[in-house]
Amino acid sequence: MKIIIIAWRNLWRKPWRTVITAGSIFFGVLLSTFMTSMQYGSYEAMINNVVKFYSGYMQIFTEEYHENKTINNTFIFSDSLKQIVDNESTITHYTERLEYFSLVSSENLTKGSVIIGIDPDSENKVTELKKWVSKGQYLKSDEDGVLVAVDLANYLKVGVGDSLILYGQGYHGVMAAGIYPIKGILEFPSPELNKQFIYMPLKTTQELFSAYDRITSLVIMIEDNYQLSRAMRNLKKEINSPFMVRSWEELQPELVQMIDGDKAGGLFMKTLLYIIITFGILGTILMMVSERKRELGVMIAIGMQRFTLSKILIAETFFIGLIGITAGLIFSVPMTYYYYLNPIPLVGDTAKTMIEMGIEPFMYFSIQPDIYYIQALVVMIITMLIAIYPFIKSFTLKLTTALKA
Repeated sequence: MKIIIIAWRNLWRKPWRTVITAGSIFFGVLLSTFMTSMQYGSYEAMINNVVKFYSGYMQIFTEEYHENKTINNTFIFSDSLKQIVDNESTITHYTERLEYFSLVSSENLTKGSVIIGIDPDSENKVTELKKWVSKGQYLKSDEDGVLVAVDLANYLKVGVGDSLILYGQGYHGVMAAGIYPIKGILEFPSPELNKQFIYMPLKTTQELFSAYDRITSLVIMIEDNYQLSRAMRNLKKEINSPFMVRSWEELQPELVQMIDGDKAGGLFMKTLLYIIITFGILGTILMMVSERKRELGVMIAIGMQRFTLSKILIAETFFIGLIGITAGLIFSVPMTYYYYLNPIPLVGDTAKTMIEMGIEPFMYFSIQPDIYYIQALVVMIITMLIAIYPFIKSFTLKLTTALKA
């Protein structure tokens, strides 16, 4: 206890020295936290763009549909399956879909398109589809209208109020054909989505393809990606053949590879940052010990044991680290939270590249708790490793040299 009191008092005999030393640790925590928050935020943005625009966090479908995505491998959303989903506490929303391909025509123009049958209310809760309606109005469950992606509508030279002819093959080879009015135009941030999607009410889609009460998939949302492993583990225990559940990671392996590649680059940059932080802290600790060489010599000369002195120096280094880390967290939490609420907009070629990748052109930040405590822990470990130097110095300090300093 006396060692702790002495160490704490020593820090404030020369407060500016303590402030400078703790300042290097403060900036280390601030920079590493800011960088990690930005990195995690970009990953969360990528994932949210995938799950909220289209795929959801998880999907349930049949094993046959996984192997061959044909309308003949659809299923009926039974009460037993509904009960399993309703009983899973991590699930916030889910929606039924019937997806298939069809030719879509307007006068002399024809193009292949993805037809997605949805329940308008539940789909909007899962993917917030309504906010992407740039013209016209959103769908209602009891009408036969369609929503058309903007680039597809431009290609077909149609707008709100015009009609489209859908022609294709339905359930078990039945011919599927119909004329449907355009209720709204969708404009997504992703160019790929704008080229091919047509949304219809689920009942209308089931009638078009003669797949009554059948769906291709059940799209599931949870609170965030950190709940995914738990939700998948629980659902896989309950859902058996012929059904299967797949996460967005399994449905979008390209995105997972891109994130893993970016993490490798981010790890390299963070390693460089930690090296810079290490030398910054080491430099201030060396300065602190060098300035106190005479003081340390006097303490040894009046009878203080070197081992006791080493413990005091380690305690001082620990307190300096604690002060710097605490200050770093106090500043980094509100700063990252501000940018979490107000993402930084990107412009120029960077913004165009992100739009082409289907990502909104913003620099996002994350406020997950592990961003803060992991950085604090790493910087504290670095600080305590550097504390080895004053520990060794207390045993190797030459008394005659120190007293003349």
